[in-house]
Amino acid sequence: MKEIDFLPEWYKSSRRRQVNYRVQYIVLGGIFAVMMVWNFVVTYSISQAKGHIEQMATKQTQVEKASAKLEELKQEVGLFHKEELMLDKVDSKINVSNILAEVSFLINEKIVISKLQLISEDFLQGLNNGQKDAVVRLAHYNNGKNDKSSIGNVRFRILITGVAANASEVANLICNLEESPYFFQVKPSYTRSAYIETNKEPLKSSQEELTRSAFVNAGNNPGNKEKIVVSEFEISCYLANYLEI
Repeated sequence: MKEIDFLPEWYKSSRRRQVNYRVQYIVLGGIFAVMMVWNFVVTYSISQAKGHIEQMATKQTQVEKASAKLEELKQEVGLFHKEELMLDKVDSKINVSNILAEVSFLINEKIVISKLQLISEDFLQGLNNGQKDAVVRLAHYNNGKNDKSSIGNVRFRILITGVAANASEVANLICNLEESPYFFQVKPSYTRSAYIETNKEPLKSSQEELTRSAFVNAGNNPGNKEKIVVSEFEISCYLANYLEI
């Protein structure tokens, strides 16, 4: 038995078109919704990226300022380092007041020092040149245009010149210098007899008083003079502020 379809063909075609339209509307609506969501996501991402870019630009400005400041500090440190090297070269690394105090402690009243010299030398200078090019460093010392000073790592040779009551006092001074922790390689350059004039006075009870009288009263009374024998000397030694390895 056959079913009879009373619906016209145009009606069926219209229904099919309506269904297709609904499907298309749904698909288009979904696509629109996806596009809106995607647009929102992209807009949010762009906003976030702009914020990050602005933060990075601010940080970049700060980093550039810090880098410029760091470069200035590096230049200042370089200048300070050069000044430090220069100061290290010119620094004698000795305390002159302590040296003078030690020498004053070792010298007794029977010795008078006329000259104390601190001579700066390169460490190999004495071996190569026989200590001929030593440079004298003295307070208020001026040697004219040829005066110059050794700088850097140097050692100091000390020359002590003066007069003593007798040769035994010179020997005692040499022994005291050798025993002192401030000096080493103590050597007498020369020791010789000399005469000094003094006023004639009655004999003293001790050689010490006679020597003191000779040093104090020399030249006070030209008409009443007598000569006293003393010992002139010069002693050479090195300041013990370094070690030989």
